[in-house]
Amino acid sequence: MNWRALHAMRGGGRGGEFYLECLRYGASLWETGFAARSLLCLDRAMGADVCGAEPELIAHPMPYAAMAWIIAHTPDGVFLGNPRVHFQHYAGRMNEPRREQRTWRAWACWALTRAVRPDLPGDPHHRIAEPSADDITVALGRVGLRGEALLFSAVLDETRTGRFSPGIDDLDA
Repeated sequence: MNWRALHAMRGGGRGGEFYLECLRYGASLWETGFAARSLLCLDRAMGADVCGAEPELIAHPMPYAAMAWIIAHTPDGVFLGNPRVHFQHYAGRMNEPRREQRTWRAWACWALTRAVRPDLPGDPHHRIAEPSADDITVALGRVGLRGEALLFSAVLDETRTGRFSPGIDDLDA
């Protein structure tokens, strides 16, 4: 798989098919050693215009577990960047469409990053109020898809035990 998979969808909708293609491409990037690019692809999936009833979303819920897993399991020497700073900036500078929903998803990924990689520093120059996990859960309950807040909370709890899986193993990349 390569960038052409998403490029072919340009001009079309950003619904369930786009969501699934982003997940597939993200899994493919991870498998070929591109951790940072994989995270960006999962970002794109989380920005898809979906309502939660799409078959693609039912089969493959929002990729919070995959985000946390990639961040926690990127091997030394593989470029990851600093996802904590990425999500901090992303949440603080979000644009439309669905700005509020996408902002809270970015904060959720930020919280997961902090849980699995507490060694990664935030950006001290980007002055922004950082929400608590409870704030994120409440906001996702308000603006996220049905069950999204519970999914985020479950993944966050699983990160504390270290027993979580990426949830993207069964995608045909």
